Amino acid sequence: MFLKGFKEKSNKKYLNKLLSERLVNTTNSEIESLGVILNIEEFNDFESFRKLANSIKVKANKIKIIAFSESKQDNLNSWEVCFNPKDFGWNGIVKNVELESFLNIEFDALISYYQDDILELKMITAASKAKFKIGILKTDERINDLIIKTDITEFQVFKNEIFRYLTILNKIKNE
Repeated sequence: MFLKGFKEKSNKKYLNKLLSERLVNTTNSEIESLGVILNIEEFNDFESFRKLANSIKVKANKIKIIAFSESKQDNLNSWEVCFNPKDFGWNGIVKNVELESFLNIEFDALISYYQDDILELKMITAASKAKFKIGILKTDERINDLIIKTDITEFQVFKNEIFRYLTILNKIKNE
């Protein structure tokens, strides 16, 4: 228990370091690849994100979804990557190979769809090499480039707002 507190403190320090070193990408490149991070205990409809990707003209093979669960569950969707707090070591070290490969992909956009203020979720969002980060977490505005202030249960509102803002920012292909 005592070491758990030190580990959490080292990971918070790592998160703050990532956020302070972050360079915001200001290019107007269109979104062709999409990464999604979600808390499976808050929202577990993977198919909604596939439909969202389709509506912003991201091809099915260019979307990658990962889920976080605070408890280790083996019965989660096996066709997607699921991680938990045990996949993290001290100083932000990621112990999960699939999660590490997700972090190394340079997505054009990353959607962080979670409301709970969970350190591991924030670390993954901050450590991602995505060019443009979109989220609904309101507690730390340094993590995302675009924050859609909506409730997690209102996915259709979130989807409409994403489409609207990405159109305004010229990040969606106009065909």
